[in-house]
Amino acid sequence: MVSLNNFWLGKRVFITGHTGFKGSWLSLWLQTLGAEVCGYSLQPPSNPSLFELTRAQEGMISIEGNILDLPYLHKHINQFKPEIIIHMAAQSLVRHSYQFPIDTLAVNIMGTAHLLEAVRRVDSVRVAVNVTSDKCYENREWLWGYRENDPMGGHDPYSCSKGCAELVTSSYRRSYFMAENAVQVATARAGNVIGGGDWATDRIIPDCFLAIRQGEPIFLRNPEAVRPWQHVLEPLAGYLRLAEMLWFNGQQYAESWNFGPDDSHAWRVQDVVETLCSLWGKDAKWIAKSDATEHEAHYLKLDSSKAVQKLGWARKMNMFDTLSMTVEWYKNYYNGADPWLISTKQIQAYQKLLEENDH
Repeated sequence: MVSLNNFWLGKRVFITGHTGFKGSWLSLWLQTLGAEVCGYSLQPPSNPSLFELTRAQEGMISIEGNILDLPYLHKHINQFKPEIIIHMAAQSLVRHSYQFPIDTLAVNIMGTAHLLEAVRRVDSVRVAVNVTSDKCYENREWLWGYRENDPMGGHDPYSCSKGCAELVTSSYRRSYFMAENAVQVATARAGNVIGGGDWATDRIIPDCFLAIRQGEPIFLRNPEAVRPWQHVLEPLAGYLRLAEMLWFNGQQYAESWNFGPDDSHAWRVQDVVETLCSLWGKDAKWIAKSDATEHEAHYLKLDSSKAVQKLGWARKMNMFDTLSMTVEWYKNYYNGADPWLISTKQIQAYQKLLEENDH
C-alpha cells in the first residue's frame, strides 16, 4: 500500500457524519495529510465527544445539518466545491434501530439517496465513497467471510437499511455515473471498529471503560458471540486508499469493497473484555446479562481479499496491538493528556506502519 503523504495534500474533501466516532478520526487524519476538509453532520452524538475533545473543528469547515435536508445539503456541497466526498452520516446502532426503525430507515436509505442526488448536481465532485456496513449482507451465520457479490439482506431494521443503501448506491451509479468522465462512486463495508474516544451508547468498548471508571462490573449480553474486531484506523486507511484509486483509475474500482479483519481478529466478546481489563491494570470484572428480546447476529465476518489484492490494502495490527492502542488512548485521556495530541500521535504511528510496507 502506498503512503498517504502526497495524494491528499490540498484535496478538497467533504465528509458527512464527521462528528461521529469514525468521522472524527477521519477528519483528524485528513487534516494531518494537508487536505481541505468540510464536514456536514448533526451535533456530536455523545458526551464527551471525540470531535469536540480533539478540537477537530478548528482545522476544517464544520456545518451542522441533517442529511435528510436535501436543499441544505446540496447548498453546502455546491458552496464548498469538493473533489472527493466520503459519506459516513448514519444511524449506526442495531439495537437503536429496533426502537426507532423509521428514523433508521430514513437516515440510512434516504440519506444516501440525498447525498448521491446532491453529488450528481455538483460538477466539482470526482470521487464519492459511501461507507455502509458489514451488516448489509444476508447473514446466514456462515463460518466463512462474505464476499462483495453475496446477497444483501437484513434481519433487523439497521441491517436492512444498510443493504438498501448499497442498492440505492448501485442504482445511482448505473443510472447517472457510468460515463467515462462521470463521478466515480464506490461503497465500503466494514464493522466492529474499536479505538480511543468512543463514547457511543450500547457499544462494548465504551461500556467497558464506563464500568471500569465507575467501579462496576461490565455487563455482557453475548459473551460467547464471536466478532471480527479491528482498530478504527484500519478501515479508514482502506477508504482513503479506495478514494485514491477511484481518482486515478475510475471505473476499475467503482464498485463495492470489504475492509474487514482476518480470522486472527475473530475473538469472543468475553476474550476481548478480559484482555482489555488485563491491559488496563486495575481490578475489573464482567458478568453475563442475558437479553433475548432482540435478534443479534452471533457471527459475521468479511472476506476482504479483493481489497488486499486489488487495492493493496493491508491490515497492520494484530488483536493485541489493537486493544493496546485503544487502552493507551483512554489511559492517557483519563490521566489528563490532550486528546488531540493522543489521537494525532496514534495516527502518525499507524501511518508509519503503512509506510513500512512501501520499502
